[in-house]
Amino acid sequence: MKIADIIKYEGDNSTFVWKHPLEDFNSMTQLIVHESQEAIFFMNGQALDLFGPGRYTLETQNIPLLGRFLNRITGDVTPFHCEVYFINKAEQMSIKWGTDSKVQYIEPTYGFPISIGASGEMSLRAADSRRLLLKLVGTENFLGQQQLVSFFRAILMSRVKTYIAQYMKNNAVSIFEIDEHLTVFSNALHQQLRIDFADYGIALERFFVTQIVKPDGDRQYERFKDLHFRQYADIAEAKLRQQTDLIYAQTEAQKVVIDSQAQAAKRQQEGYTYAQERGFDVAGMVARNEASGQFTNLGVGLGTMAGVGGTVAGILGNAINSTATETTPSAGSVSSDSFCENCGSKLAPGTAFCEECGTAVPQAQDKCANCGYVFERPGKFCPKCGTKRV
Repeated sequence: MKIADIIKYEGDNSTFVWKHPLEDFNSMTQLIVHESQEAIFFMNGQALDLFGPGRYTLETQNIPLLGRFLNRITGDVTPFHCEVYFINKAEQMSIKWGTDSKVQYIEPTYGFPISIGASGEMSLRAADSRRLLLKLVGTENFLGQQQLVSFFRAILMSRVKTYIAQYMKNNAVSIFEIDEHLTVFSNALHQQLRIDFADYGIALERFFVTQIVKPDGDRQYERFKDLHFRQYADIAEAKLRQQTDLIYAQTEAQKVVIDSQAQAAKRQQEGYTYAQERGFDVAGMVARNEASGQFTNLGVGLGTMAGVGGTVAGILGNAINSTATETTPSAGSVSSDSFCENCGSKLAPGTAFCEECGTAVPQAQDKCANCGYVFERPGKFCPKCGTKRV
């Protein structure tokens, strides 16, 4: 004859509460509770003890030999009823939920009525075994994920629908931007729902709104969706065009700066300034005039060549010295136009500093020993007669 039994959990991990099928067992029966589990021992309809992980010996009023004698009085049914419920304490994740009907509200951007749904996942854990068993399970033999979600469906729907509709109205959230607020929905609903679940001994560990179901295919919704995305496409195109124009302008400006820097480097390497470069151009023009017999411009050419201040002016001065003596006006009538050696700007007579860049203008300090020309700037040869300066 069997005197004692062994009672242990035989359900799966998706179960919250499971009742062991063995009832009215004898005293000295062994109870084994695994980690992440708790067991509640019922005797005569009362929840007596709560057992954590470990092995326990249960003491009942059912004694093997004496029980057989007493059971005859009640038709072989023991008057000492006992049973064991196991509660799974592990956190159960990826429990899906969803609204059973659409949320109705007025889209704030375009002002048209719209219906949306919501769905997501949550993770639950049995926090208070005695409260869960007494308030929610009762005399049921089993409580799984789907059954538990069905118990809380009314609470879920009322909280989710009300909150989402109020949030979108108060914050003027467009239906086309609602996915950006899923994290806000999840956190706010988690705080509201955890109190409702805790009242039944369930801990709502995590709650996620993962999808807002939009009325795709609805004629009015599709019309406003096309309008919305076309509007933002035009804005994006205008911004792109503006950025392209700005990049082009910056590129052109950089090219001008680079060309200027390259030209300045070339002048520095070859040993002349901007004013001297302009003088070279004038000297070439004078030479062409001389070749064509146009000596009427020779005086102007020689006066302008004062800005060259280099060998070219001296050579040309010596080459046409005799002709210049006959045709050139007096020194006082020679053109006094001068240019800045730094930036090439034209200088006013008697100027001490350039008006454009502020560079100091060299002042004449001596005269030519040959012709008496008053030098206006430093140089190696006289701009009038070509005599080497001392």
